[in-house]
Amino acid sequence: MSPPEQPSAPPAAPRRFWRRLWSGLKAAHPLLILSLVPLAVAALAVAYVLALVPLTPGVSDLRKVRSQQPTVVLSADGQQLALFRRANREWVALQDISPNVVAALLATEDQRFYEHHGLDLRRTLAAAISTARGRMQGGSTITQQLARNLYPEDIGRAPTIERKIKEAITALKIEQAYSKREILETYLNTVPFLYNAYGIEMAARTYFDRSARDLDVLQSATLVGMLKGTSYYNPVLNPERARQRRNIVLAQMARYGQLAPAQLASLRAAPLQLDFAQQQEEPGPAPHFVVQVRRWLIDWADRNGYDIYADGLVVRTTLDSRAQALAARALAEQSQRLQKIVDGIWNGKRGWSAQRELVNTFIRESAQFQAERAAGMSESEALARLRADTGFMDALRESKTRLQAGFLALEPGTGLVRAWVGSRDFAQDQFDHVAQARRQPGSTFKPFVYGAAFAQGAHPTDVLIDQAVEIPVGPGEVWRPTDIGQPSGQPMTLRDGLAYSKNTITAQLTQRVGPAHVADLARLMGVRDSKLDPVPSLGLGTSPVTLREMVTAYAAIANNGRYVPPMLVSRVEDRNGRVLQAFPTPMAEEALPFAPNVILLDAMRGVIDRGTGAAIRTRYGLQGDLAGKTGTTQDNTDGWFILMHPQLVAGGWVGFNDSRLTMQDAWGPGARSALPMVGEFFRQSLKGKLIDAKASFPRLGDPEVAEQLNAWWGVVPASAGDPQVVTLPEVASVPLTVAPAPAAVEPAVVIAPQEGWGGGAVGNAGPVPRAVVVAPPRDPGGRSPAPWPVERAVVAGAPAGVAAARVAPAGEANGGPAAKPAFNPYRSQEAGF
Repeated sequence: MSPPEQPSAPPAAPRRFWRRLWSGLKAAHPLLILSLVPLAVAALAVAYVLALVPLTPGVSDLRKVRSQQPTVVLSADGQQLALFRRANREWVALQDISPNVVAALLATEDQRFYEHHGLDLRRTLAAAISTARGRMQGGSTITQQLARNLYPEDIGRAPTIERKIKEAITALKIEQAYSKREILETYLNTVPFLYNAYGIEMAARTYFDRSARDLDVLQSATLVGMLKGTSYYNPVLNPERARQRRNIVLAQMARYGQLAPAQLASLRAAPLQLDFAQQQEEPGPAPHFVVQVRRWLIDWADRNGYDIYADGLVVRTTLDSRAQALAARALAEQSQRLQKIVDGIWNGKRGWSAQRELVNTFIRESAQFQAERAAGMSESEALARLRADTGFMDALRESKTRLQAGFLALEPGTGLVRAWVGSRDFAQDQFDHVAQARRQPGSTFKPFVYGAAFAQGAHPTDVLIDQAVEIPVGPGEVWRPTDIGQPSGQPMTLRDGLAYSKNTITAQLTQRVGPAHVADLARLMGVRDSKLDPVPSLGLGTSPVTLREMVTAYAAIANNGRYVPPMLVSRVEDRNGRVLQAFPTPMAEEALPFAPNVILLDAMRGVIDRGTGAAIRTRYGLQGDLAGKTGTTQDNTDGWFILMHPQLVAGGWVGFNDSRLTMQDAWGPGARSALPMVGEFFRQSLKGKLIDAKASFPRLGDPEVAEQLNAWWGVVPASAGDPQVVTLPEVASVPLTVAPAPAAVEPAVVIAPQEGWGGGAVGNAGPVPRAVVVAPPRDPGGRSPAPWPVERAVVAGAPAGVAAARVAPAGEANGGPAAKPAFNPYRSQEAGF
């Protein structure tokens, strides 16, 4: 093994060279050595400066800063909804800024602005000398100040040599990129003035309630004086300091010929005369909707390489400004009416003061209570102290008892969102009760139960007994759903069970359909973000969901059972109007087949025509083809109402943010709390012709619909010598109970009486000698319960007294099995769930 290599010694020649150079320098005259020191220092300084150049912004960055434009968000009809910008700033051209501002700025901050090229060496040297003598003095030019304002992270504000060098380099680059007028304009539009006011225009509005073009000499001097230290010379909090600083600016203007000496004395004695009003970003007509758009746009811009605050994008949304205004007004008016009732209740003896334990709980949950406990108070002492604080208790009561609401309207065929109101007042409550709030939907969830039943072959005229229901839900536990009144003990059709929102009927039906199937259908139709617990009570709306999900699902019902996701943005353009990306209407997904969907839709007409939503007709006088559903949760915690029109579906929710507070029977149910805002919205929408009063949904009596119902219910095709086929959209079975599902039976056919009778069958005029109808078969997918037990049936339209038909096993009629094709409506894998 060879020995390790030893490091080689440095060559002798270089060592000798450096040794001789050092010997020569020592022998040289001392003055020669001293003369080399400044050169070495200068070389090092130049090298240091050059090393910092790459760490400062480039010219292209500078030009881009000045050309920044915010994103504009527009409604579908071209109205501005919002601006997305980094700061509360409104850019104004230099010619639109008062000359008094420019004169004050130059006289105070940079008298030789037009003479230097970014650095004023004379002023810098003077500032350095003053600082060395113990008197701090700034020497930065306007261009250097602009560099700090534009690039605070790159340059910084620390009093270091490195910062000053970076600032100087950037100032030279700015002078290369901009003209003097552009520098002044950019500076005045980017300088901060406290209170979220950036730029001279917002400062003028904030402190003097006027435009920058209208600022007089005193106002201009006050604002320019703030630039030395905005907090220290804040005219709101430190008016005397601000006045003294203003007078210094006025003296500078007189010194440099921008102000006549005769005016100076009188102006110095004048008060500040502020007209202060902090400028808030206007929330716009649809702030909660805009929040959703911003969230979506940030993701889109990141993926496509755009800056939403600087690239001047134009976002065209689906919102209709007219519909939005109607929705906001309807929600505000109804909320105000209900709030008066709430205030009367909670301010009375039976309200706030009577709910001592609940109020104590609210107090314990407050930040003030936690602070008192952290300071060493006992729980009882903290409670007593805060209860004695009238201001605290009034604020707590007001926040807790403020009623809230949400509203959403969208087109069923396209998913285009037309109106979105997330709360009563965005400034007070930015929580979005359309997309964020998950509340129990109550009876508005029932259509999914009936839709699942119709998908399994049930008929709207099938009946269940309105009776007390007991459903085991666990060892020793029984669930007993009830209604407001006592059960009648009478048969009730499924159509009436939905129209009158009977819990006893719906609970029985949920058991027959299966809670898992109800959850599957709800997900397919649009309830896709919230967890649905497949428990017996699911059909009564016990799983919390969002208003957006519910309105989307109802839109699927209005769209012939086809789900379309809500759509907020139609296209994005650049600042020149070039379309960057357009978004077509999403493809519809079948959630519920046409036949059971049209049956469900027809049953939901009954809610409006004669059921719990009848106020739409009687109070609001709405005509046309409408369907919908009310919803109320236990103890009136939540009020819901969703209304479907062929061209628009809208829903509303009302309740308290804290679900421990409930509404009352007199005004809390969905038909009284949420329905009025939706009803008023539709009344005004029809009046304003935003929707067509003559538009209609498919109806059971339409020939095309009847044909599809025939196919769905499995009518055997007629052939020579066979019994004539008739369409039977309404076949009533015997009452169904919540007893255990019967054993599987063969698919059956109903043989109608052979005696002729006329007029009852759709599509058949005159007497019918013989008719054959096939009952729904068992679902081959294995997920449905046993077939609907049909022991006897009557033919819709048959004369009174005609004997009911008997049920024959499959094959007895026509010598063959039932002809209804196999179909499983719950295609979970295909839908991605």
